Amino acid sequence: MLKNRVWLLQKQIMDKICDVRIVDCLESSYIKPYRMEYKQNGRQRVWDLCKVHDSVACIVYNSTRDRLLFVTQFRPGVYMNRCSSVNGVVDTDRYPGSLGLTLELCAGITDKDKTVEQTMQEELEEEIGYHVPLDRIQKVTAYRSGVGTQGSKQTLFYAVVRDEDRTSSGGGNDSEGEMIQVIEMSPSEAQSVLMDESIMRPPSLLFAVQWWLANHASKFAAKEAADK
Repeated sequence: MLKNRVWLLQKQIMDKICDVRIVDCLESSYIKPYRMEYKQNGRQRVWDLCKVHDSVACIVYNSTRDRLLFVTQFRPGVYMNRCSSVNGVVDTDRYPGSLGLTLELCAGITDKDKTVEQTMQEELEEEIGYHVPLDRIQKVTAYRSGVGTQGSKQTLFYAVVRDEDRTSSGGGNDSEGEMIQVIEMSPSEAQSVLMDESIMRPPSLLFAVQWWLANHASKFAAKEAADK
């Protein structure tokens, strides 16, 4: 079953979380909280916001093996939303690191002097280990994330890869402290994730999988049938 195969990841190093403490965030390179004061229809209002980087994400299909490629990693935000602390300390025996493991698209923030396509190309090689030419990274759409607090823009791409495009095992950028594992799923397995609330997955993955199933699944199924 999908859960038995995929969530054996809980036994990986990324699941071994300990010494968790909650402290004040005095400065950050990635988020900056601020407050907006404004009038709306003559009424004075305030809204607390958070400035973050825009981002890119990609749904990836390996045509050699008929697999969709995703990543899993430990997300502190998801973890802390699923547990509680006492005096700033989290009991990791009661709340294991597996609570923070997510299934996601290959993605990254746009914090460099590069186009979104170039940023996506770099993330594909770093996270899942495939070198994909820019002309094979196709834009799907762009949308806004966290509309209540940040409104950042994420651009979604689609890429078809082959086994010969693989240059490494991926895993993320060690210098940035990333710890990522590549997950391969058949289209039917990916479809089963859509309604499985036991798997922590963001809306971007749900949308991307549904988009792929609606626009590309039948094409590859027809090609596979013709090849037989």
